[in-house]
Amino acid sequence: MIAKKLFNLRNGAAVLAMTLATAPALAETSMWKVSSGNDYLYIGGTVHLLPESAFPLPAEFDAAYNATDMLVLEAKMPAPDDTAMQTALMKAMAYSDGRSLSKVLSAEVYQQVADYFAPYGVQLQQLDGYKPGFVMLQMLALEMMKAQMAGEGVDSYFDKKAKVDGKALAYLESMESQIDLLANMGDGYEDAFMKMNLEQFGDFKAYFAAMIAAWRAGDMAELDKLAVQPARELDPILYQALFVQRNNAWLPHIKQMFGNSTKELVLVGGGHLAGEHSVLALLQQAGYKVEQVN
Repeated sequence: MIAKKLFNLRNGAAVLAMTLATAPALAETSMWKVSSGNDYLYIGGTVHLLPESAFPLPAEFDAAYNATDMLVLEAKMPAPDDTAMQTALMKAMAYSDGRSLSKVLSAEVYQQVADYFAPYGVQLQQLDGYKPGFVMLQMLALEMMKAQMAGEGVDSYFDKKAKVDGKALAYLESMESQIDLLANMGDGYEDAFMKMNLEQFGDFKAYFAAMIAAWRAGDMAELDKLAVQPARELDPILYQALFVQRNNAWLPHIKQMFGNSTKELVLVGGGHLAGEHSVLALLQQAGYKVEQVN
């Protein structure tokens, strides 16, 4: 099945690669020390997919990892052979109520999406049983490969390292909640959602390169401009679900990490650390001291 074949190129977490960072370069990167009195933890902004040329990672990431006892990720990273999780995602991404892509999209937008896939030898009818969020993931996978930027991300790198090192692992949310988020993208405003993605993939390579450069520089103002504000303006529904609601849901979990003998390194997509509703802004509002590592 073409949908399953495309999906296996990038698992469902690929969409979160769109929540990253951007540009200048002093001696800073996307790592912060968050303190309450003498107690502290580290929070790093990540890119979920990186080209091999982006390695080695900034030294501040390894330093924070080596200085902490526990690695905290957004959600458990599914193993490549986790067929149960892949099946759950595929099931959530497929229509089961009589709807189909050709029914929820206007004829005009459906044709635009079909024209996008045609050069890759994919007929959109083969994806007709799947939701817009799934179709967007396939577009993202194709763009990543075309730009030669599809590879391991920061989260995956440290997840593997922690398992080899026997370091404790914890998570801010369940993989099921991420599947639910992905499955419901564009629900109720399918035309607008697909048109937005068609526009954003128009110059994807340059856009993603700027994201990576910004992540390395730890420039949250530029990240806000590149990734967060466009989402807020173009798709306020997804912005609320992807950024605002999740950031607020993570805050209590992070606050509970203070007051114990464990030192944590928390890694989340860089976009969650930029803008007025970011995790860092919420922590500052709650009275914590937030310092960018350099």
